[in-house]
Amino acid sequence: MITALIIFVLMYVGMLAFSKYRVWIALSAAALMVILGVLPLGNVFGAINWNVIMMIAGTMGIVSLFIESGMPSRLSDMMLMKVPNAATAIVALAVFSGIISAFLDNVATVLMVAPVGLAICKKMKINPVPVIISIAVSSNLQGAATLVGDTTSILLGGYANMTFNDFIFWHGKFSIFWAVELGAAGTVVILWNIFKKHKEPIEKGELTPVEDKVPGLFLLGVIVSLIIASFFTIPVIDDLKNGIICMTLCIIDVIRSCIKKKGANPFKLVLKEMDYATIGMLCGLFIVIASITEAGIIDAIAGWFASIGNGNVFLLYTIIVFASVILSAFIDNIPYVAAMLPVVQGIAIKLGIDPIVLYFGLLSGATLGGNITPFGASANVAGMGILRKEGYTVTNKDFFKIGIPFTMTAVIIGYLFIWFVWA
Repeated sequence: MITALIIFVLMYVGMLAFSKYRVWIALSAAALMVILGVLPLGNVFGAINWNVIMMIAGTMGIVSLFIESGMPSRLSDMMLMKVPNAATAIVALAVFSGIISAFLDNVATVLMVAPVGLAICKKMKINPVPVIISIAVSSNLQGAATLVGDTTSILLGGYANMTFNDFIFWHGKFSIFWAVELGAAGTVVILWNIFKKHKEPIEKGELTPVEDKVPGLFLLGVIVSLIIASFFTIPVIDDLKNGIICMTLCIIDVIRSCIKKKGANPFKLVLKEMDYATIGMLCGLFIVIASITEAGIIDAIAGWFASIGNGNVFLLYTIIVFASVILSAFIDNIPYVAAMLPVVQGIAIKLGIDPIVLYFGLLSGATLGGNITPFGASANVAGMGILRKEGYTVTNKDFFKIGIPFTMTAVIIGYLFIWFVWA
């Protein structure tokens, strides 16, 4: 456990201090975990969340063709025609990202919306770094709103036997969906204060021509397919179904594009535009998180919660929310939530209370905490990867300036709402 903890801490310190080399630091830490025997070699393949990796790769492929078609520029033209200035356009895009993310994986949302944001920034000659950060953190926020919005929501839904509708209304009361949406409304104020200086007027021009509308339909197909798939259990491949959907649609779209253009250029484009650094970094992080789980660090954190509070439900709820925010800023929230759900249930049974207030506190804190750091959530990693490919370096200061006030605003609003409705 000590060895794993040292490697884990050094990795995150290194990633914070040397942002340009995050992928190599993550992969080096993963290799050390295996070499030193913290994680058995035979468990390495299973430690990687291939569902997430396939979702990212598949969506990246479709997005590459989507960008090539000219549709993001067309969408940015249409948005710019409806708003008075750049500030309104940026905030509207972040809100739009959040709405989509309530029904689609956060990473897929960022990969879909970020190209539109980049197109707007190029037209308006605005630094895209804060814009893409806003898109990423907005997508993370809304992931907890519905059963299909995030993996952690799916974990809670399965553990508490909650349906899609239960996330909206549970036992006749407003459920976590409303806590998230109120938090989102609060973050709009934060985003407006950040971007209000951009009063550049919108120049109404001609709409960018679109060469191929089909990639846009494939992106829409990803959303619809993932929502439909969430209502079904598929034996054997259920843990990979979202990734398989994204990869399958990507392959079909690539083949269709190659046939249409009578050559392999679309396939070459997808291979060239694939963000291998982001995928490699996520693989490294998955292995490191599996290692500290194997070493018992996740269980130790969960056990700590169970030993404090002295039966005070409000104190326990408060600790669960804000400790989850802090911890999920540095560790993947999926294994953390999976470990904490049985602990939360055990605490509720011991105290003789309905566990739902603690469940919702856990989900909101763990989901939103990832917005504090650039690598606290997969969507943030994907957003930083997009900026890196465009030649922009994102400093920790850049991210903290938006991530911290955004996160704390949403967390506090959701924290108060959940307690007053469910206490």
